[in-house]
Formats: sequence, structure tokens, C-alpha cells
Amino acid sequence: MMANLAAAIQLLSSPYLIFIMVITAVYGLFVGLVPGLTATMATALFVPFTFFMDPLPALAGVIVLSAMAIFAGDIPATLVRVPGTPSSSAYVEDAYQLCSRGMAVRALALCACCSATGGIIGALSLMLIAPTLAQFATRFTSFEYFWLAILGLSTTVTVSKGSTVKSCIALLLGLFFSTIGIDITLGIPRFTFGSSELLGGVNFIPAMVGLFGVSEVIRTTEESVSFTAQKLSFGFFEMLKSAWTAMKNRLGILLRSAVLGMVIGALPGAGGDIAAWISYGVGKLSSKHPEEYGKGSEEAVLTGTPANNAALGGAWIPALVFGIPGDSITAILLGILMMKGLRPGPLIFERQGDLVYAIYLVFIIANVLLIPLGYLAARSGMQMLKVPKGILMPAILLFCCVGSYAINNSLFDVGVMLVMGLLGYFFEKSDVPVAPIVLGLILGPMVERNFMMSVIKTGGSLSQFVTRPISAVLVICVACAWTIPLWSARRRRRSVAS
Repeated sequence: MMANLAAAIQLLSSPYLIFIMVITAVYGLFVGLVPGLTATMATALFVPFTFFMDPLPALAGVIVLSAMAIFAGDIPATLVRVPGTPSSSAYVEDAYQLCSRGMAVRALALCACCSATGGIIGALSLMLIAPTLAQFATRFTSFEYFWLAILGLSTTVTVSKGSTVKSCIALLLGLFFSTIGIDITLGIPRFTFGSSELLGGVNFIPAMVGLFGVSEVIRTTEESVSFTAQKLSFGFFEMLKSAWTAMKNRLGILLRSAVLGMVIGALPGAGGDIAAWISYGVGKLSSKHPEEYGKGSEEAVLTGTPANNAALGGAWIPALVFGIPGDSITAILLGILMMKGLRPGPLIFERQGDLVYAIYLVFIIANVLLIPLGYLAARSGMQMLKVPKGILMPAILLFCCVGSYAINNSLFDVGVMLVMGLLGYFFEKSDVPVAPIVLGLILGPMVERNFMMSVIKTGGSLSQFVTRPISAVLVICVACAWTIPLWSARRRRRSVAS
């Protein structure tokens, strides 16, 4: 172990490697700041450059840019209510409400420090429990993934503000949108109305950008909303002090969110988006003040942000140990490893031990760098509030269009974004939350695919959905997600009545 660690430190001392990490950090921050551009897209665009790199600089670049992009998505979410990345949409309302109350520095400081802490915990888990956790992850079959997705959908009961009925309506609409396209079982078109563009379904990224970004542009323009005066200049240590003030009495919540994000990230196909939603829902279920969630709760921001970055480290566990991608980023990563002649699996820890330990250290370095670089990005982002609304809103709309178009180089996705923006605007006018629509779009295909796979391989029997041990535990979690909030609301009504 010590020999591998010493060799890894020597590998990381290369000036070329440090240069790659700095460049990819700036690149990741830029991608995260632009609504619609995701960490996955940033990684895919980075792949051609890895052709000319050695294995470690290529892997280090992917690690650094993905960590930076995930955090940077919180900056536009906080300042203008436009999530830069999908995982930021779980707590966008709370971050934005904090900003609206003149606490933008506190919100951005929390995002940076919690993201870095979650990322470091994810890296430590990768170092210490990778084989054990990966072995547990391989026990998940289509039955368990079905209930995991249902658990994610059930968080709608807890994460959405306002009427539960309206939240369920929005969720059902999102699930309906997720069924548009080719039927995953029978291979026939559904709800496409003869449109070839709809055969691939509704991409949730343009939908998310429209629901949060375009609707906010319309609302701000129509209602003549003026941004709250903010302190646009703040020091690095002031940011750290502000974050520590919010975190010091909630370290248990921070640790729980990071561990939950790491575990969910280790499940193949789950990823940081689902981790953020589930961690947010669990945080509200266990909170002493659940009524503050969605209205500018510091605790709510603290439950979502660590899970995002912790999931990045968790996703590398099945990728390195079994060669199974934990998310879309590690799927691209496996292609890079194969291209470099490296085969992931148990033997990689013996044959390329120095490389594996170097990856561990890069994860830690990337998340340590996230705090100072995140500070610079946050200060730059705060300048957006100086820009007059008549210039800022069209600029945001332009970035939304660019981000939506860049996904598939399709004007159709821009149209989806605009339609979803109008839908989001009218929903918010009617006090219907839009977050469940995004959640339904993300998890709908996962629910349908795993349900149909399970039914087909059991010949129509549903018993294994509840008789398998892990499935049974997840069923209990789903039941708690529905009953605990209803029971708490009923108890509050009784206490008020008495």
C-alpha cells in the first residue's frame, strides 16, 4: 500500500498533470455555469483530447472537470433560479430563495463547501470500501432498481411545497412525458403523432431548462422583479466562515447526505441526479422543520449538495472493480480506459496499483481545489446581479437556447425548451410545482424498463417485487416516504386544533 501511495504521489508531481487539472477545472466551471450543458456533455467533448494523453492525465481531467461542473451548476441555480446541471434542480428553490433574501453569499458558500466535503467523503469511500460496496451493488437486480426509482418518485411527496395533490398531478405529467417515444418493450411509437423527432422521446435537459429557466425569464420580465441588493464582493475567508456557521450544527446531516449520495452513486445507472433527489427527500423526512424546505432552507441546500459530488466517487466503485459504469460519466471513462489498454476489474488493483492510488489522490485534490476555484467562480457569478434586467434576462434565454441546442444539435430541443417554459410559467401561476415534472422525466424510463424486465423474466409473477430481501427493505422505505409526511401533517393539525 505504502509503495503504491509513494508511486502515486510521484506521478502527481508532474507539471503537465497539474496543468491538465487546472485547465479542465476552468472548463468544468464554465460548462456548469451554462444552463443545459451537463458534466456528461463536458466529459464527452473532452474525450478527443484524451487521444494524445497518457492514462493518468486523461482520467484526472475527467475527475476534475466533472466535480467542478457539478458544483458550478449551483451558481445560476442560486442567483437566477436556473439549474446549471440536472442535479441542482433538487434544491434550486431553496438556494434561490436564500439569494432573494439577501443571503447569496451564504448559499454559494454552502454549495461550495458542502460539494467539496461530499466529494472528499466519496473519494475516501472509494479508497476504503470499494470492493465491499461494489459487491453489494451487484446484488441489485431489476426488482431493486424498480423500487429504488419508485423511492425517488416518492420523494415528490416530501420535496414539493404546497398541495400534495398538485405535486402528484405534476409528477404524473412528467411520467407521461417520459413515455413519449419508442416503447422499450414492444418497440412501437407512443404519443409521437407521426413526428420523427419525438421517436427519441422528450429529453429531460431541455425540459428542465425550460421549466426552471424560461419560466423564470417570463415571470421576471412580466412582474418587473428587481433583484435584491447583494454584497457583490466578499472575501475567501468570509465565505468559509459563512459556510462553517451554517454547517457546524448540522455535521450529522452533512455526513448522512454524503454517505447516501456515495451509496446511490455506486448503484449502476443511478448517478448524482437521483442521489440529490433522494437525499433531499430523506432530509425533509427527518428534519425538525420540514415546512421550511422549498422556502429558503439552509438545511435543504446542505442535504442535496454533498450527495451530488459524493455520488461521483461512488460511481467509480463498480467502474473500477467490475467494469460496470455507475453513471454516464463513468461509462465514457470506461471507453477511455479501454482505449488506453487498461481493463477495469479486480486485477487493476494489483497490476496498476500506483494508477489506482493516483486516482484516489486526484479525487481528493479536485475537491480541495473546488473551494478556492469555487470562490472565484461564485464571485464572478455574483456579477450577474449587477447586470440590468433588460440585458440579463435575454442573455439567460440565449444561454438556455444554446445549452438545449448543443445536446443533439437539434432545433426541436429548443422548441421543447420553449414549450416547457410556457408550461412551467402557467403551472407556477397556478401554484403547481414544476420539480416533480423533471423528476418524472428522469425516473420514468427507469421505472418502466425495470418493471417490464422483471415481469418478463418471472413470467408475469409479481411476488419477487416484495419477497427479495433488498426489495422488501426498499418497499418499507417507500411506504415510509408516503406515510410519515401524511402522519406528521395530521399530527400538526391536531396540535393546532387543540
